[in-house]
Amino acid sequence: MSQEENLEFALDLDEGERLANLCGPLDEHLRQIELRLGVTIGNRGPVFRVAGPKRAVRRAQAVLNDLADESALVVLTPEHVHLRLQSEPEAEHHGHDGAQPQDVVIKVKRGVVRARGPNQQRYLHAIATHDINFGIGPAGTGKTFLAVAMAVEALNESRIQRIVLVRPAVEAGERLGFLPGDLAQKVDPYLRPLYDALYEMLGVERVMKLVERNVIEVAPLAYMRGRTLNDAFVILDEAQNTSVEQMKMFLTRIGFGSTAVVTGDLTQIDLPRHQRSGLRDAADVLKGVNGISFTFFSARDVVRHPLVARIVEAYDARDAERERNSEAS
Repeated sequence: MSQEENLEFALDLDEGERLANLCGPLDEHLRQIELRLGVTIGNRGPVFRVAGPKRAVRRAQAVLNDLADESALVVLTPEHVHLRLQSEPEAEHHGHDGAQPQDVVIKVKRGVVRARGPNQQRYLHAIATHDINFGIGPAGTGKTFLAVAMAVEALNESRIQRIVLVRPAVEAGERLGFLPGDLAQKVDPYLRPLYDALYEMLGVERVMKLVERNVIEVAPLAYMRGRTLNDAFVILDEAQNTSVEQMKMFLTRIGFGSTAVVTGDLTQIDLPRHQRSGLRDAADVLKGVNGISFTFFSARDVVRHPLVARIVEAYDARDAERERNSEAS
């Protein structure tokens, strides 16, 4: 188990502009450090108290000291904090030394959303502490719902400027051009699970207003090429139906202050048989890359009707048997 520490220290700055510069609007910079390192930070003027795993506390102290020095020279932004955290060589590895991930409670309009089980807890903690996250597993494990909840909380707390919902439109062999209506009408059916989660957390009326103001943006994956998304929470759903090229394109759209969550089920690939799934490829290529998290769900993580878990297990067993038979032949 990771040793806990409660550290109090004073920073060499006054209680005026430099302190406000360090903490950020509504303590935005402190919250950014908390989420990234898995600690809690409080202060009374220039005296700070940091609590959490010992290693993470020491890193937070180092980051705060460096940012305090910078506060005399420049106006600090979330980008400055992000880059300072990135420069910490082990900042991405906290939580992997046997310690339990910090319990993340998501506050939304209609109450709070909490993890159900340790795997969902790890998933939420990963989203809070990494810029790019993958949630891979069967339907009913909460991958998409929890990602939307994290996006809504970030928007409500003004940590991001917009939510971008993305999905490849290749299901059932249909493509956008063959569907009636304008772009939104073509894409909406594919994004229904995302909308359902938004409606549950924000209410239909507010979601519609946010869509009209482009605070919530709906986009087919093909329309992401050439864009850079700053200060956004981007969710790519049904990512098993992306090509390798599409996945690479999507992941390289992420800019400063943004979080990306990629969800998908590798047992539900609707691509042509000869085409490799971009999600499967990314899981192979990006494993172990700092700043990217992978959370893998299984049938035991299903939070729907108990029959759903048994159905998933039955199909998994059938697929495993087929794979063994094909290898034997």
